[in-house]
Amino acid sequence: MSQKGNRRAERSEMMLNGNIKRVILAMAIPTIAAQLVSVFYNLVDTYFVSTIGTSATAAVGVNHSLERTITMIGSFIGTGAGSLLARSLGQMDKEKADRVLSTAVFTGMGAGLLISLGGLAMGENLVRSLGANDDCVIYAMQYARYVLIAAPFMIGSLILNSCLKSEGSATIAMIGITFGSVLNCFLDPLFIRTFGLGVTGASIATAVSKTVSFSILLYMYVSKKSAAALALRKVRYVWAEIFDISKIGSTALFRTLCMLIGNIIINRTAGAYSTSALAAMSVTSRIMEFPFHIVLGFGMGYQPVAGYNWGARQYSRVREGLRYATVVSIIGGIGLAAFFILLRNPLITVFNRSADPEVARLCSLAITLQCLVLPAHTFVSANNMFYAGIGKALPALALSIARQGYTLYPMLFVLPRLFGVDGLAAAQAAADLLSLVVSIPLAIHAHALINAAEKAYEAETAR
Repeated sequence: MSQKGNRRAERSEMMLNGNIKRVILAMAIPTIAAQLVSVFYNLVDTYFVSTIGTSATAAVGVNHSLERTITMIGSFIGTGAGSLLARSLGQMDKEKADRVLSTAVFTGMGAGLLISLGGLAMGENLVRSLGANDDCVIYAMQYARYVLIAAPFMIGSLILNSCLKSEGSATIAMIGITFGSVLNCFLDPLFIRTFGLGVTGASIATAVSKTVSFSILLYMYVSKKSAAALALRKVRYVWAEIFDISKIGSTALFRTLCMLIGNIIINRTAGAYSTSALAAMSVTSRIMEFPFHIVLGFGMGYQPVAGYNWGARQYSRVREGLRYATVVSIIGGIGLAAFFILLRNPLITVFNRSADPEVARLCSLAITLQCLVLPAHTFVSANNMFYAGIGKALPALALSIARQGYTLYPMLFVLPRLFGVDGLAAAQAAADLLSLVVSIPLAIHAHALINAAEKAYEAETAR
């Protein structure tokens, strides 16, 4: 067997026969690292653009919706394709794995090209539709231009990243994503300050870093070091596979949409109280991004392990993996909660540069309450990723959109009316508790599902 074949066999052996606890950690740790680097990159990017001026900062904020739309498409296809790819490899169906990978990547990049051409053709109309006013429209157009050009590579890198993780190459996937993010941190000051390109420089830095990430991830497939093969000739639109990818990908799609809608409601509600309340919600969101992305990273690392072993019908490993992921999630949630409660005041001070006492008070309240219920959020996340991994779309969707969807919106309506701005600060924590109520029966059902599948397989093999 060739060296490349040995590496592929080793990854398959790890996913199917390695110590399940170690495998989950080996997949989760690099994924968490990539998530944290991404959060840090966003902060650095915002900082350097803010040095240009208020209008430039506003322009980047306007284009955040554009970037979110592009990444939403990549996450939609990548999440669905990654889940199906893991199950296909677990079933040792390489032909299907190749087809899923190739169809997802080329379709995603084609969608990115359409967005790129359409957005560039719209020009000023695009950024004005995103909220740009007369003060920042020029800056917004400058930033949007290169982001649009890089759209196919942004979508492609997200899909490749998800698929690499699904075949057990979480470390390579992390390197591809984090290298681009770190590169952007160096390119920002170079293009913005040294070359004097301003907002255009920030946009070019983003486009270059995303393209480099895509190239690193693509290399794994071009060099044939991956378990699945990427080729244009392998693209096939099989309805059952498209449906499978779409239904699992919808969990990521609707999660992002719910988050966007929730943020809009929170901002509008906070703005009706005061600028301090609006700033407090923004600061709270920035700080809580760190524990939330750690939780998301762990879940994204665990998901392909569940899918791979479910596809291989290794149900005892699926059960053991779910139990371990749930326990680690809860313990990790408790640890993260304690850490961020202890450090909440210094962290608030970093973002509350004007030392506004109302901002500090509301932030402290919101962060404390969200941290107290963080273990509930981690429990929901573990079960969500289990269902997404094994291809059960409805329970995955129900859990995916719970905390920032159907449990949050009622809390945003009720609590501010009962407790004013403090009720707004408590809304997300209350939604997390409601999400736990939803997840408990689904968690019980998850184990029943594994037991039923195991009994059916035993009966089948006994014939």
